[in-house]
Amino acid sequence: MPDMYIYLFIMAGVSYLIRVLPMTLIRKPIKNKFIQSFLYYVPYVTLAVMTFPAVIEATQSPVSGLIAFAVGVLAAWLGADLFRTAVFCCAAVLAAELFL
Repeated sequence: MPDMYIYLFIMAGVSYLIRVLPMTLIRKPIKNKFIQSFLYYVPYVTLAVMTFPAVIEATQSPVSGLIAFAVGVLAAWLGADLFRTAVFCCAAVLAAELFL
């Protein structure tokens, strides 16, 4: 049980340092276009890295997850809103699970 508190304090310290160090070390605005674009896309990449495996593993077979992912990308690319994209993905999973 005491080890749990040590781990908790270490995690809190690391989380705190990750947030505080950039504020204290970088005082000037970032003018480098490469670093700006990198920092701009970090949240999107992080979300994609967490979401993609869940999409593949949420179904009974990875093939139906990949089919649903492809249908979702295609629906979003063609301008479907979030609700329609979700409906298309669910229908794709249902069809894939029934026929494959």
